[in-house]
Amino acid sequence: MGKMNNARIVSVPVWDTLKIHFLSCVYGLWVLTKRLLKYLWNGNLEHLKANVRDSPPSCLEDTSLGQHKYVKLKGVKIHYVEAGDRADPLILLLHGFPDFWLGWRHQIPVLAEDHRVVAIDLKGFGDSDKPQWRSGYRVDVILDELKQLISALGATSCIVVGHDLGALIGWYFVYQNPSLVNKFFSISCPHPNMFWNTSSNQWLNCVQLPYLPEIDALKHDVQIISEYHKYLPENYLEAYKYTFSRKEDWTGPINYYRNLPFNKISEKNSESLDVYTVLVTGSNDKMLSLEAVVKSSDYCEKVRVKIVDGAGHFPHQEKPEVFNEILVKFLRRRRKVSKTPSQKLIERMYGAVSSTVKYGNSVLDSVQKRSSVVSMPSINILNNLHGAERGKMD
Repeated sequence: MGKMNNARIVSVPVWDTLKIHFLSCVYGLWVLTKRLLKYLWNGNLEHLKANVRDSPPSCLEDTSLGQHKYVKLKGVKIHYVEAGDRADPLILLLHGFPDFWLGWRHQIPVLAEDHRVVAIDLKGFGDSDKPQWRSGYRVDVILDELKQLISALGATSCIVVGHDLGALIGWYFVYQNPSLVNKFFSISCPHPNMFWNTSSNQWLNCVQLPYLPEIDALKHDVQIISEYHKYLPENYLEAYKYTFSRKEDWTGPINYYRNLPFNKISEKNSESLDVYTVLVTGSNDKMLSLEAVVKSSDYCEKVRVKIVDGAGHFPHQEKPEVFNEILVKFLRRRRKVSKTPSQKLIERMYGAVSSTVKYGNSVLDSVQKRSSVVSMPSINILNNLHGAERGKMD
């Protein structure tokens, strides 16, 4: 494997590739052994199936959060929910695993007050197309489709807010297309070069095997959903189980993890990421270490690290009020704008006139003290010039 064209994304060393496949075989054999023993004990395979769910829960058809829309990108249809004014800055919300657009239900109304919000179902998730072939989820394919999406939405740049898998994709996207991203929020996800070595999710180690991970995800009526989303009320938990109730609902999501581990960010002669970055994690996240998130800040030029106390791996859903406060705070923080030569010239002129006016006022004061001359009208040159400069800066 070689470097991606015009990118800072490279393939992992051969040794790491062999290690990934070796671990998949070991964990896959362990899972198969457990399933076989369970079958011999129970005498049936019913525990491997999910309940049939044909009708979507009402919360999936609710349009109060935004409009449900679709866009085609080179033959791949992407579903998304849009809210806010189209003239406002675009925020792209990228959900994690196993999740879909509904995971942003607490953020969409808040962000839509002064942004155009687009919460997508990543390819393979939710109501977006679910191609089954693994090659459709290569990192270069996914990043190119995100670039197409931004263009299809009529935007030239955006703010990327990603959680878990969505944040991992966001890291790659920011490195690949820094000019398209104004700010980047990574939630519960360290830098890609640290992600695979610090994740404690052993289930992901067997995803390189075909079929087995998908079948395993369905066991005990999609128990994995209940384990990941313990904080969800019953109606939303049913919405998640409906969304992930078929084998086909898992192949696409798992295909991301069948590709992404084989890519990393090149550290050879590379500069720190210049895009303003905010790293957010829960204090009780058992799926990754706080140290990994903090160390990820070393890869960024402009970065903030925020910890949501009492939250686990899904801080934006578990502690939405606290998380939204952090999100809005850093969204509204403006970066310092470098001054143009003309603005610098105006500042110098302003300084010179300021000195002249101060000297003139001191002369007038001296004259007035020594004579009965009536006070002259105040000099407005300074204020006029300062007002012109301020208007140009705005």
